[in-house]
Amino acid sequence: MVQVTSREFREKQASMFELADKGEKIIIRRGKKRAYMLVPVDDNDFLLSPEAEERIERSRAQYRNGEFVTYRTADEAIKFLESL
Repeated sequence: MVQVTSREFREKQASMFELADKGEKIIIRRGKKRAYMLVPVDDNDFLLSPEAEERIERSRAQYRNGEFVTYRTADEAIKFLESL
């Protein structure tokens, strides 16, 4: 793991990215109480918008509360979807 200040990161940005690409954990300290981790993002990574996260949480709550419909066959599910 490599720890640098935000100033050091700016000065050595290219080498920090190279280290992260090789799997090294890069911690960038900003002041005494804040820190960030530099990690590569690949095609399998994705981010959800706050709205999408909220919809997922509402759906989870509905499931926990038993507010869902179960279909026994694929045909039943297809008929429901076609009715929408």
